[in-house]
Amino acid sequence: MITTLPYGSWPSPLTAELLATGGIRLGAPRLVGDAVWWTEGISTEGGRQAIVRTAGAVAVPGSDAADGADAPAEPVTVLPAPYNARSRVHEYGGASWTVVPGTADEEIRRPPLVVFVNFEDQRVHSLREGEQPLPLTPVGPEVDSAHGPSLRWADPTVVTLADGTSEVWWICEDHTGGEEGPRTGADGAPHIERYVVAVPLDGSAAEDASALRRITPSARFVAHPRLSPDGSQLAWLSWEHPQMPWDGTQLHLAPLMNGSAGEGEIIAGSTEESVLQPEWLDDRSLGFLSDASGWWNPWVWSADGGARQVLEREEEFAGPMWGLGSTWFQVLDPDRVLVEHGRAATSLSVLRISTGELSALDCPLTQIGTAHLREDGLLALTGASPTQFTGIHVARLDLGDAAADGAGSSAPALSPLTLLRSSRDDAPAPGLLPEGESIEVPLPDGGVVHAIVHRPRQEGFAGREGELPPFIAQVHGGPTAHVSPVLSLQIAYYTSRGLGVVVVNYGGSTGYGRAYRNRLRGQWGVVDVQDTVAVMEHLVAEGIADGDRLAIEGGSAGGWTTLACLTRTDTFAAGASSFGVAELEKFRLDTHDFESRYIDGLVGPYPERRDLYVERAPLHHVDELEVPVLLLQGDEDRIVPPSQSELFRDALAAKGIPHAYLLFEGEQHGFRKAENIIRAVEASLSFYGQVLGFSPACVPVLALQRD
Repeated sequence: MITTLPYGSWPSPLTAELLATGGIRLGAPRLVGDAVWWTEGISTEGGRQAIVRTAGAVAVPGSDAADGADAPAEPVTVLPAPYNARSRVHEYGGASWTVVPGTADEEIRRPPLVVFVNFEDQRVHSLREGEQPLPLTPVGPEVDSAHGPSLRWADPTVVTLADGTSEVWWICEDHTGGEEGPRTGADGAPHIERYVVAVPLDGSAAEDASALRRITPSARFVAHPRLSPDGSQLAWLSWEHPQMPWDGTQLHLAPLMNGSAGEGEIIAGSTEESVLQPEWLDDRSLGFLSDASGWWNPWVWSADGGARQVLEREEEFAGPMWGLGSTWFQVLDPDRVLVEHGRAATSLSVLRISTGELSALDCPLTQIGTAHLREDGLLALTGASPTQFTGIHVARLDLGDAAADGAGSSAPALSPLTLLRSSRDDAPAPGLLPEGESIEVPLPDGGVVHAIVHRPRQEGFAGREGELPPFIAQVHGGPTAHVSPVLSLQIAYYTSRGLGVVVVNYGGSTGYGRAYRNRLRGQWGVVDVQDTVAVMEHLVAEGIADGDRLAIEGGSAGGWTTLACLTRTDTFAAGASSFGVAELEKFRLDTHDFESRYIDGLVGPYPERRDLYVERAPLHHVDELEVPVLLLQGDEDRIVPPSQSELFRDALAAKGIPHAYLLFEGEQHGFRKAENIIRAVEASLSFYGQVLGFSPACVPVLALQRD
């Protein structure tokens, strides 16, 4: 039996509380001994990121032990509260922990040694399970411009020295200014340095910074330090303002002398070529990813032949490096690597370096995150698909015959995945979940804009005859990012109530090559707006969406596009901006260092193009705005400070436009606390109901004000 109700008013068991407390943020799986370790974000503990592990040994899929194994037990929490393994380097952080292998005797007698950076004080700590963490790095001196700890750490790399001892190399973000002290640079911004540092494991540097050893020269940004197998050479990446890592980076190679590297030579990259993830294949050759061809493709450098492209495909083998420690391939042997590649969706393959042969693996995941491979072929990875929520999986990788000529060889194969941990153990019935449809919308000047359409869906319910559903455009942050076609409970929260959602991968998004990314160069606030409007007009023209009931929402850069669409077009009846950028002149001074010159490429250099900074800003076009706006903001956000939302709120009040502003205590760039997630989700639904003309069930009414 089908129940007919107005779109938007369908009763749904998918509650805001379910979104906030039922899901787990999963990441960074690692194989440690016989167990798999990873991180979990715990919203009920203030959003802290814990390190956890499987309760016992993980059987290799396909083995007799795996065939008879029970369902995985609850993971064991290794990192106790209140410790939070989360880095503030670049404010986005990245890799924040690793495990230091011990001797065979140590691994039998004692738990593994974990090193991690703690969010609160940003000090590196060591930990053995069951013991209290011990600090390994000093407290940085107070620096007002740092807005928090002045020494920060990310992307740990375990290094074994010639004498067999281990140390951990970290990327250090240093706000102290060194011997000269805190100061501003030629651009008027605080002087910040980043470099690779060896942190001793004996705790000697916890109170004495002189015990730290610098490995690389200072640069504005550094990433991916990689020591050659024989310990003689170091490769790493650097870039300077105004480049972002997807604009241009440089790949350095230098001999390691007395434990440190000099300037060395630049073997790849430029201000117009993005090089990512150098990895040693052997002592004389280095694999890396470069977009010199217009797509991030695999390359190799050798001491004998220099740099060459391994294969050229109109697919991406990498993505935007928002977090330090991001990786997209793993070295299997000197001639083969495990690669992730694709466009909107991601596949797994084995690539042979010598021939460029790409052997696809049968993997059902379409969005693959971090992967970690053990020598015996056990692979741990994170991933999701249109029918599976993000999870931690294991599988066995069989490389087949390694014959170089391929004669009589067997192809690499991946066993069926075994799910160790799902981000949702309370997954709703399939009939409540949306079915995404990838579309390409033609643009008037040629080309297309990519989007994913999720129509209203709940089995047993339908809209009234002759009625078209309201639709919400979701625009992602970044803006150099993209959304993959995977299962999302946040989208299902809307679609199960009879609302449509379309995710817009506007020009500037990743996944479709450098030319598509470059469409946004100098055009932020123009191309993203035009593309989003084009998608909505397409849905209306096709009879999919009600043109009078269109809304838009986004966070960060997506908040900018939301506010720009609301102030510069009449397409939308309402919009919700989460920690969105509202103006540019104050923003460039208040935001964090990593993105402080991002706008140079997105809009233009300042002050030379101050006219564009003023003209593009949604704040300066509130007079053209006629529809209600919801603003959501964290009070500790250093990336898009509260001043951005508050300036826009004040402009709305001055004009008398209905609006609401919710400021969440203790939240940064994105909401992690359960109570705040619940309030934000319910406020958004109530807001849309009031403006788009439907009555959502069982959510508090959000009060809108005009002054």
